Amino acid sequence: MYLCPLCQLPLVLTQRQYQCSTKHSFDLAKEGYVNLLPVQQKKSLDPGDNTEMMQARRAFLQAGWYQGVAEQAAVMLSAYKPQQLLDLGCGEGYYSGILQQQLAPQQLHGIDISKAAIRFAAKHYPKGHFAVASAYQLPFAAGQFDAIVRIYAPSLLSELQRVLKVGGYLLTVTPAPAHLLQIKQALYNEVKLHSSDITALTGFQHLQRQQLSFSLDKLTAEDLTHLITMVPLGWKFNQETRANFVNSKPAIQCDFYFDLYQRLTVAAA
Repeated sequence: MYLCPLCQLPLVLTQRQYQCSTKHSFDLAKEGYVNLLPVQQKKSLDPGDNTEMMQARRAFLQAGWYQGVAEQAAVMLSAYKPQQLLDLGCGEGYYSGILQQQLAPQQLHGIDISKAAIRFAAKHYPKGHFAVASAYQLPFAAGQFDAIVRIYAPSLLSELQRVLKVGGYLLTVTPAPAHLLQIKQALYNEVKLHSSDITALTGFQHLQRQQLSFSLDKLTAEDLTHLITMVPLGWKFNQETRANFVNSKPAIQCDFYFDLYQRLTVAAA
């Protein structure tokens, strides 16, 4: 199911090693994932979320605070019964696990550039297929997937076009205007809300948008610490403002857009 990230030829698994016909080889880790992110595609020595961010996100998600996000994504794809599903930027696999459980695809693949996150995903969700890989050079053959789920993850449009079947579905989850508003208010005098515009994607038809909004009003100080640690905004807190915010235990507004697209045209050359 994988392509070599160096020469784009198919990889064949023999025992515990993937190898292409030009002898590039990639070992299957003991947890069951494969690292297909060569040095040439790395922008740092250890790209992606670090272990601290991954563990914080895992703790926050496992507490169930974003369970509705995963379930909404599954509901919007359920009518299409995707058999080959890609979770793009899957992190430590929380959403992958729920999508696997509720959609029961023939194969679910998850990729992320964070080795720590993929290691965790492969260990805890053995039904999925996980790889350390770049969303800007997906290690998959053309037209391989019936559906792709992209929750916040940046990616390259031409790669989405390439690996998604004609008629296949792309579900994106992005922040709606009021998402994490209270965190922004703690950091900025003037708060800029997220855009409500629907992004036009070349080669795709936008089918529907749904919005999911809810307030987290029972977060503990530990929950808030996990949330701050796992989001990019968290880096903007200093020690004092972070402590004051966590101790105040504010209710946090969550606001998500779910946009469903269908691929109608062949990928651009």
